[in-house]
Amino acid sequence: MSTPLSIPQRALSTLISALGLVVFTFLDLLDFLLCYVYRFLDELFEKSSSRCYCGDSNGEERSLDEEISKTLHERENIFRTKFSLDLRRDDRKVKGGNGFKHGRWSDCCCESCISWQEKGEGKLHVVTNVPNQGTKGYENETSENVIFIHGFLSSSSFWAQTVFPQTTQPNFKLFAMDLLGFGRSPKPADCLYKLEDHTGMIVKSVIESYQLESFHLVAHSMGCIIALNLAAKYPDRVKSVTLLAPPYYPSNGENASHDALNKLAKKKIWPPLAFGSAIMSWYEHVGRTVCLAFCRNHLIWERIVKLLTGKRELHFFVTDMTKHTHHSAWHTMHNVICGGAKTQDKNLEIIKKAGISVKIIHGDKDQMVPTECSYNMKSSVPHAELQIMNGHDHNSMIVGREKELTRELEEYWLSASMSYVTREQ
Repeated sequence: MSTPLSIPQRALSTLISALGLVVFTFLDLLDFLLCYVYRFLDELFEKSSSRCYCGDSNGEERSLDEEISKTLHERENIFRTKFSLDLRRDDRKVKGGNGFKHGRWSDCCCESCISWQEKGEGKLHVVTNVPNQGTKGYENETSENVIFIHGFLSSSSFWAQTVFPQTTQPNFKLFAMDLLGFGRSPKPADCLYKLEDHTGMIVKSVIESYQLESFHLVAHSMGCIIALNLAAKYPDRVKSVTLLAPPYYPSNGENASHDALNKLAKKKIWPPLAFGSAIMSWYEHVGRTVCLAFCRNHLIWERIVKLLTGKRELHFFVTDMTKHTHHSAWHTMHNVICGGAKTQDKNLEIIKKAGISVKIIHGDKDQMVPTECSYNMKSSVPHAELQIMNGHDHNSMIVGREKELTRELEEYWLSASMSYVTREQ
């Protein structure tokens, strides 16, 4: 039974709620108006206005692809509802994206952000702990292949600069990639960044390129959704799955995507991290404006931060925040984090039936993904090992305890490999 709030606490809660109503009403209006602004600017700079999701889907588009999240079209905005205006930009089909393959006028064009266009390989940027070996020779009788998948607004650096340097076992072959639309990986503007798009690129860029016959999976946050989808596709190859702060809620049928959006990016102004998440998840055009100001000019902001802090190199947390386009981040947020919610129960059932070893790690101070998610997953997969880290948040269960985590992972991989051999016999 919860403790009743005191009079000052109730007053503060009421004040925050009232302030939140005012703030999000203003953001509703701002996003409504920015739709017209970007329509004009897109036609001015690109001779064609790209589609947005300000209008409700007409049903026909939605039926084209079940992987398209309903939250793209069905986000509440009191001004769109009040004026009943259809602000969809044109009649281009959902499956065709916005028609711009390489980039938008509002995207960054620095060497790092567009390097994928010059390579023309159509593969993800992959980092391994076995340099100078090429794509062959990773398999041998004692090798343990591990694929690491980062979370939202991150990159391969999340693993390459934490776990990779701490590995002491020479037979562990580690692979981390920049997910599609992030870091140095391709960021095509004609892609909708669906769950299958992300999974397919990992298969093409890692599993097939390096000819991995078996592997472990380690994922953080949003990457857990992708890891589960990958494990469900290759249950005979996956030795283990380690999920750190998985954003999981039991599927509620057609409302699964909306439930995920409301629970993981609820409209609230406090704490600041939750407020930022709400802005970038609910407001397409406000989010694009933020990306225009910061992501497109990230080199300038990085120089300013270096000047103010006196540091020659910035932490990867800072630089990774801007290594994406608004198009890639917006669609990944909705089509993977929200849209992927309706696939997780099915994927977990496959994993459970296959007997794949599952380890779940979650910090009890996590303000981005509540521990409720991990407890829910433990209920769905009873054989999973659940570890709650006291005093740790969304990132500190990894960053700051790299050595301890790596030792734990290595022990778990060896144990899971023995179970895998038994499972295959």
